[in-house]
Amino acid sequence: MSSKKINKGTSSRRSFIKKGVAASSIFIVPRHVLGGVGYTSPSDQLAIAGIGVGGKGESDLRNAWVKGRERVVAICDVDSSGKGSVGKSVKRYTNASFYDNFKKMLDTEKNIDAVTISTPDHTHAAAAVYAMERGIHVYVQKPLTHNIYEARLLTELAREKKLVTQMGNQGASNPDQLQIQKWVNEGVIGVISKVNVWTNRPVWPQGVEMKKPNAAEKPATLNWDQWLGPANETPYIPEMHPFNWRGWWNFGTGALGDMGCHLIDIPFKALGLKYPTDVECSIGSIFTKMWSADYYPEGCPPSSSVSMHFDATEKNNSSIQMTWSDGGIKPFHPDLLPSEVSIEDNGVIMIGDKGVIVSDAYGNDPKLYRKGEPVVEGEKVKISEPEFGHQRQWVDACKAGFNSSEHKSLTSSFDYSGPLTETVLMGNIAIRSYMLQETSTTRRRGNYIGRKKLLWDGNNMRITNLEQANQFVGRTYRKGWELS
Repeated sequence: MSSKKINKGTSSRRSFIKKGVAASSIFIVPRHVLGGVGYTSPSDQLAIAGIGVGGKGESDLRNAWVKGRERVVAICDVDSSGKGSVGKSVKRYTNASFYDNFKKMLDTEKNIDAVTISTPDHTHAAAAVYAMERGIHVYVQKPLTHNIYEARLLTELAREKKLVTQMGNQGASNPDQLQIQKWVNEGVIGVISKVNVWTNRPVWPQGVEMKKPNAAEKPATLNWDQWLGPANETPYIPEMHPFNWRGWWNFGTGALGDMGCHLIDIPFKALGLKYPTDVECSIGSIFTKMWSADYYPEGCPPSSSVSMHFDATEKNNSSIQMTWSDGGIKPFHPDLLPSEVSIEDNGVIMIGDKGVIVSDAYGNDPKLYRKGEPVVEGEKVKISEPEFGHQRQWVDACKAGFNSSEHKSLTSSFDYSGPLTETVLMGNIAIRSYMLQETSTTRRRGNYIGRKKLLWDGNNMRITNLEQANQFVGRTYRKGWELS
């Protein structure tokens, strides 16, 4: 659905911004002479669109807009009610056209330079690929994609199309992480062999039976077909939009997908990790009947614990075991962490033979503990702009161009965040494989075939010791939503 029209920039301006090329031998009149101090010429503005502009999408687009420094030319959301945070976006960008179909928006609006994508996990790749194929820079919320195949596809497509990209794990731009990286590079806690990462998520319904479809309850202003995207066609499922989709594999990636790219990012970057070599998990159960655990393989579990191993890297001369836990399960104190130190709801502990490094979510408040020495706290760096400037830095890089210094300094471009996302989603392969039964004749008991350590060939994206697990590397796409 499209509403009002806007003035479109020229194709030459879009080409100029996309290539980051400056013309010489042109007399340039200073901007302040033309429009006053602080004035930004329309030709210097990035023409931005937003796909998914409610919830987190509202702030992603607003931060990329940089308080009006840039120009939002179109917005898209499956909810056309004009209410809630979607309504805030509609009211803020009064000159932008509104759509409830991102393909129609990208095919109609020819002047879009860059787009923020903040939809449910299962449509990240569909929207990103459609934009990237049209030469549009993309900012995509975490996790980058719904599955590993899609993450590899987006990473390679960004290189092929020479596009500026960023994943929306804003903590990657937190300067507190630089202190953690400095400690690791200096070897102050010695050789690191273990890393614990955990979250209190899920904070949404998970581990329970999905609500039955009920088309009669669908709001008239919700484009359910577009919301489903590549997922199996089904009538409207109550309460799935706008948030409870996270706990269902068709749409979301559970607690690990929600927080993994925020938390695992910290050790992944500091230690220079690559693909894991294996993955193993254990999950929590819910019993509503004696001696018979509820079995809902279409949904994420109420809690899980995941173990992955990584080879030694240039930054750390030891193999590493990373343990993830969610659902309120926290790690125990390692020997070098004082007993009085509280284990918070979300965090990371990196364990070396000389000490430990602890941080909160997004890399906040890093602390260093070594035996017999007082705690060392990272230097507090104040950032005046929202979310550490994560979206603004992407916008600046889009304007500077592919391979510019601004582009290379991005903290979560797809060259980095693609492999990070693959690592996060490895845990979900283990979790989903854990529920695989040899036969589907019963929903209560069966022969579980995936409850073992799964061996991973990262370069070829394959589990090598359980063929059935490889179905979770990608997904089956609804007709019209295929990715190649």
